Amino acid sequence: MRNLPLKKFGSPVKLFNGRIKPNNVHISVLDVPILNKDLIQCADAVIKLRAEYFYQKKQYNNISFTITNGMRIPFLKYAKGYRMGIKGNKAEWVLTSNPDHSRNTFDKYLEFIYIYAGTLSLSKEMVPVKIKDIEIGDVFIQGGTPGHAVLVIDLAENILSGRKIMLLAQSYMPSQEIHILKNYENISPWYIIEDNELRTPEWHFKKNSLKRFK
Repeated sequence: MRNLPLKKFGSPVKLFNGRIKPNNVHISVLDVPILNKDLIQCADAVIKLRAEYFYQKKQYNNISFTITNGMRIPFLKYAKGYRMGIKGNKAEWVLTSNPDHSRNTFDKYLEFIYIYAGTLSLSKEMVPVKIKDIEIGDVFIQGGTPGHAVLVIDLAENILSGRKIMLLAQSYMPSQEIHILKNYENISPWYIIEDNELRTPEWHFKKNSLKRFK
């Protein structure tokens, strides 16, 4: 997370259609390409960054997400040529393609996940974390329609006082570039880590909203 590239300081957040995000809630924009479709919203940004990391490491077995109907969709299954098919009222795997781990297949897999996963499914496949145990890569998430998720992309600690602070990143609705949030209440863009509610510029997370992947 700490090594993700940033766009030039002062760059605006662009929506999927190239327009500028109207409300300025960010300090920086990640230089991470998004689709020209309204697909990469808040939960999808978390999914994208996690999946991209494991794909670059060729740790394909770690790329797996649960969609809204409860089905687990591993990338390795997709790479073996299987796709989701509908038979009656049930979704099932159907072998339709040759095995392929290429970038094109990976991108198609992610598009499928973006369409059929969201904050509700993501929150169910993650486990709660105590705020004192927070780590980079953890997620503040509220599952629902609407729901929201922001990603912890950096931490710092005062070695004398033990106080910790964090940087948060998000996408939002409609789909937009992933950006690091400002903090209007404290030492922006850093957030003081407290066992309390979390207020970000565009969402209010209740206490105990911190989770991570199993």
